[in-house]
Amino acid sequence: MQREELTAWLRLLGTPGVGNQSARRLLAAFGLPDQIFQQPRNMLLGCVSGTQAAALMEQPASLWKHVDRTLQWLNASESNSAMPARRICTLGDPDYPASLYATEDPPLLLYLEGARHLLQAGGLQAVSQQCLAMVGSRNPTHQGRENARQFAKALREAGLTIVSGLAQGIDACAHEGALAADAQPSSAATIAVVGTGLDVVYPRAHQELAMRIAHNGILVSEYPLGMPPIAANFPKRNRIISGLSLGTLVVEAATASGSLITARMASEQGREVFAIPGSIHSPQSRGCHALLRVGAKLVESANDVLEELYMQRAATPPAPALMEQETLRAGIEQLPDNQKTLLQALGFDPMGLDALGARTGWDAATLQVLLLELELAGYVARMPGGLYQRLASG
Repeated sequence: MQREELTAWLRLLGTPGVGNQSARRLLAAFGLPDQIFQQPRNMLLGCVSGTQAAALMEQPASLWKHVDRTLQWLNASESNSAMPARRICTLGDPDYPASLYATEDPPLLLYLEGARHLLQAGGLQAVSQQCLAMVGSRNPTHQGRENARQFAKALREAGLTIVSGLAQGIDACAHEGALAADAQPSSAATIAVVGTGLDVVYPRAHQELAMRIAHNGILVSEYPLGMPPIAANFPKRNRIISGLSLGTLVVEAATASGSLITARMASEQGREVFAIPGSIHSPQSRGCHALLRVGAKLVESANDVLEELYMQRAATPPAPALMEQETLRAGIEQLPDNQKTLLQALGFDPMGLDALGARTGWDAATLQVLLLELELAGYVARMPGGLYQRLASG
């Protein structure tokens, strides 16, 4: 990412009083962040309040320091091939996980550190299609720890990437089980979504675990470098854990466990929720039992999860095809540059005009014209709900 582009994104994220929702309105109206900051105040007022517009007109005092720190962090991995790769993925990036974009409150920017082949173009998108979240108590029983390790190992060996939050207890056991699995190294063993900056490991006891994840999977944060562990950030990051995943498995949880927040978010996002039952005498099982009472899928083996997930996926009809894929791929090279750019931005998951506008910076009228041309040529299909689906790779 170029310095100018990074500066604009960090300025938008660092503007006081402008949260994710307001920022998305601005992106939908004006395109990429650098275009937002070129707008006069009266144009900004069509999307945000007067106070927010005034804040957008002022550059945050710490912006340049933040930009320099972020570039140094990124460049450190570029100059040392023995380190995990580092990358920033914005809401406008073609590699932004479609499953996360489809949630109600997708992060505007993700800091990523992980195995180099996973952070290359297309790698993150592929990983995000095979994820299962595993969460639970920070103070589990011995059996809960063992269940987390064994389920994570089995599910990883079945081809899923295990997503959790690097916390003590069930989270750590899930990451460890996934890392211990005998599985293809070409895909991510596990993803840890953290509530701090990626240069801050919390809890500190998980330094070695975080490094193992960075070499065999991906560390993810929406928080800027240097962000310390603040209590309010951890429930918020749970929406990313569930949003990246096909479903969420709660291994063991008390009724006040934060993992129930993740389960609720998964349900609200239309994802599957699974729970492992336990003893009726154990306080650490009551959260799972509460989930089962309201419709979570009861899980006794890894196959219970796999059968449910793959039945759901089998029920999803394949994307329509208007011509043979090889013909489409060959023809893409002959398309005008703006159509090729739009196909790249579209990726391979259904997407609406707002998302395409955020990724390309083009207005709705321009996008509709280009999409119609691509639809008539057989490269794009119009889907229900105002979505568009790319029909070819290449």
